[in-house]
Amino acid sequence: MPFSVNGILCALALLLLWRAEELVEACSCAPVHPQQAFCNADVVIRAKVVGESEVDSGNDIYGNPIKRIQYDVKQIKMFKGPNQDIETVFTAPVSAVCGVTLDASGKKEYLISGKAEAGGRMHVTLCDYIMPWDSLSATQKKSLSQRYQMGCDCKIVRCPSLPCEITAPEECLWTDLIIEKQVHGRQANHYACVKRADGSCSWYRGVAPPKKEFLDAEDP
Repeated sequence: MPFSVNGILCALALLLLWRAEELVEACSCAPVHPQQAFCNADVVIRAKVVGESEVDSGNDIYGNPIKRIQYDVKQIKMFKGPNQDIETVFTAPVSAVCGVTLDASGKKEYLISGKAEAGGRMHVTLCDYIMPWDSLSATQKKSLSQRYQMGCDCKIVRCPSLPCEITAPEECLWTDLIIEKQVHGRQANHYACVKRADGSCSWYRGVAPPKKEFLDAEDP
């Protein structure tokens, strides 16, 4: 039996609506330099994940339970956050709503950044900076202790296309995406944007602390 034109159009309309709903529900995050992620976060820790469970976290407006994944963590070091260890990390149950999947075997260490919650807890999403500790460069590990914090008054500006330039002295131009076509490029892995003695900001490269007045700051 041949399909009617109206039937085909109806099927296409339903397919388009389904795809539109799927796109709306997908998680989307703008790329950020690790220093930006550090400065934007309430909490930044190095930790092992030692447990995982699904828990109820209140109800939505229709009375349905809201599910979250609860990760039990063993904090190794806190780089930024409250005056108590983080013991629990919450996230959404699926990646479509920005949920994060972590290895809960206790064998892998992570750098975890996110938003603080009361009682030694935090919430994370795919938009937060969460990386296996062993994947970080020596510069990134060193910068977590002080250098990123020193540059939180600076502004890292992503270069959308060439040519591009800064518009204020407190800006550092981030070109990894346009030049290297990747988020984790040379500037992300080996540079921090630090404030100098005159109030301007500049990229600084290397593991050693910046010298007095940041006169040795190097542009990439």
